[in-house]
Amino acid sequence: MFIGAIYAFLTLSTSFPIVYSTDTPKSYYHSLFLSTSLADNASVAHNLYMLTRRPHVAGTEANAETADYVLTTLTSHNINSHIVSYDVALTYPDSRSLTLTPKPGHPPVAFDLRQEIYAGDPYADVASQVMPTFHGFAKSGDVTASVTYANYGQVEDFATLNEMGVNVSGTIVLARYGKVFRGDIVHNAYTAGAVGTIIYSDRKDYGGGGKDAGWFPEAKWLPPTGAQMGNVYTEAGDPTTPGWPSNEGCERRDYEEVERLGIVPAIPSLPVSGADGETIMKSIGGKVADEDWQGSDDAPTYRVGPGPGVLNLNYKAKKTIATIHNVIGMIEGSEEPDRYVILGNHRDAWTFGAVDPNSGTATLLEVVQRLEKLQKKGWKPRRTIIFCSWDAEEYGLIGSTEWVEDNRELLASRAVAYLNVDIAVSGEEYSASATPQLDELLKQAAKQVQDPDNSSQTVYDSWASASSSSPWAAVSSSSPSVKIERLGGGGSDFAAFVQHIGVASLEVTYGGAYPVYHSMYDDFVWMEKFGDPMFRRHIAVASIWGYLALQLADKEILPFNYQSYAKELQRNAEELEDQISNQITVTPLLTSIDALSKAAAKINNEIKVIEETIGWASIVKADFTRVREINDRLMMAERAFLDREGLSGRPWYKHMIYAPAKHNVYGTKYFPGIDDAIEQAKRLNTEESWKVVQHEVWRVSRAINQVTKVLSGELT
Repeated sequence: MFIGAIYAFLTLSTSFPIVYSTDTPKSYYHSLFLSTSLADNASVAHNLYMLTRRPHVAGTEANAETADYVLTTLTSHNINSHIVSYDVALTYPDSRSLTLTPKPGHPPVAFDLRQEIYAGDPYADVASQVMPTFHGFAKSGDVTASVTYANYGQVEDFATLNEMGVNVSGTIVLARYGKVFRGDIVHNAYTAGAVGTIIYSDRKDYGGGGKDAGWFPEAKWLPPTGAQMGNVYTEAGDPTTPGWPSNEGCERRDYEEVERLGIVPAIPSLPVSGADGETIMKSIGGKVADEDWQGSDDAPTYRVGPGPGVLNLNYKAKKTIATIHNVIGMIEGSEEPDRYVILGNHRDAWTFGAVDPNSGTATLLEVVQRLEKLQKKGWKPRRTIIFCSWDAEEYGLIGSTEWVEDNRELLASRAVAYLNVDIAVSGEEYSASATPQLDELLKQAAKQVQDPDNSSQTVYDSWASASSSSPWAAVSSSSPSVKIERLGGGGSDFAAFVQHIGVASLEVTYGGAYPVYHSMYDDFVWMEKFGDPMFRRHIAVASIWGYLALQLADKEILPFNYQSYAKELQRNAEELEDQISNQITVTPLLTSIDALSKAAAKINNEIKVIEETIGWASIVKADFTRVREINDRLMMAERAFLDREGLSGRPWYKHMIYAPAKHNVYGTKYFPGIDDAIEQAKRLNTEESWKVVQHEVWRVSRAINQVTKVLSGELT
């Protein structure tokens, strides 16, 4: 009677609309989602097997079949789903050859450039469908030149060669995979004057370090003939439609213009195996490379050249406009259907893709399967949950970028968060990345899920243990700290969400680097033997991924904490202050961060008041309008880190705090505009160049001030 009287009183108030509900609490369904009774290891394994029966490069019939498989699976789990197609520029190998003349007068060695099947290979019957080893968007060309060894092809490696008196100009660079994005290796070689680039998988990094380590299928290591394919385009999205979607009949740059603008590589390149790389290495003379440039203990001595070995690299690309297919599924929100929590994983692979990316696809389908079970028990999300299976990620994040560009304004006004899983499992170490307001939510999720390799602890426990050895991770008095990376790199589909339209995002994974990356040996057998034999890690990722989605979709007040952001910016600003010239002041930056910290504390206090108000009676919900207004401030604050003009020279990247490192697409840079300007100023060392640095400091400061205004919710 007492509760009924309160309900009657509150429903009469036009300024405080209250909804009476006897629904099962959302927290019940969240706990149920994590229960072992809903998990299905066998289903994950089956889906992964089905997705990886054939190689499925973007734009091929085989990859269209994987889209149909995902669509059918989503539909079978009562997810309203459809396919969104785009016509995008892709390249495939038309012809390629590589010939080495070890020394003048010696007979040439023609490399067969073929990854070999092994005895008992269950995929031998479809091995011929594996695309010949190549680089996506590599330039066509026929070049002959002596060879120079450039270690990992980093900017500093070419600087070292210059200091050694080695002239790279006019040579073909031999570099090994491992430190920076392959496209940056090609670009760095071109900048140094090279006419071509060969990139190989060194035994030291991918083969276990020595001849006795063994290789797949007996061990996890890359076989001697294994080669890492991949894209060498360093930007995001279809290069012929920069900033707008590649819809049928759209405006499009011709490919020649793309090449003239330097958007794709200006010299030809080719990936080769460790065995072929070592053969080329034996033909290189000149000075002995430094110790940290050397290979494994039983490798030949690495010298830098150039020559006497001479390579002929002949590559012809087939340029085409191919159709790609994103699969989009949706569970509509019951109370806020216009607020989107988005889960995404790409589906296309360079070969079979059991690790990259279909461990993530199989895990996404596990999340979908569990959510269907919740729906059957009465659960409905407060906000809309969207599932995205992206295409053509491997060619430069194309599928996700085109979709974001296609839906830019709608997503900018409605997207709560984007949750990415690219590789779900490649090893045993859990890691996570996020924009900082999601840090606490990530930690909470990891504390809810049992460690798949040690049932006596949680994922958070093992994560904290691994992080404790890092100099980054300071241990608090209350609990061990964990290392959360940032989403500034261009390594996966979060890029368009974070760096282009400013949506709070995160990514989770088990593993890290794995030796068969982007080779034909990334198949179901490797996963079953070495990656996750019992598929328990897949289940753990699904649990964390789904739990994060449920929290973001169902919590009345979004679980964002911008105090984490302010603390990180403060630390980054102090590090920046140590790097720059005395003529530059970071005072505007520090002042803006201090204001942000106060605004973050203020909105946290507002949330605390509301939560305390409704805590005594869960059947009475808070003022919807008030909660919605706070949530909008939390959601839109990330957008305010954007600058409409984007980074100088990189206008697609609009986030002032996070973007890819200028010389490594895989790397993350904080304050990227400032960092780019500092690099230029140190090289030119002119008054004008340092003024540009100061201008970039002001730009970041102004962006942070806008975030403060959004969080405060008050006009000046």
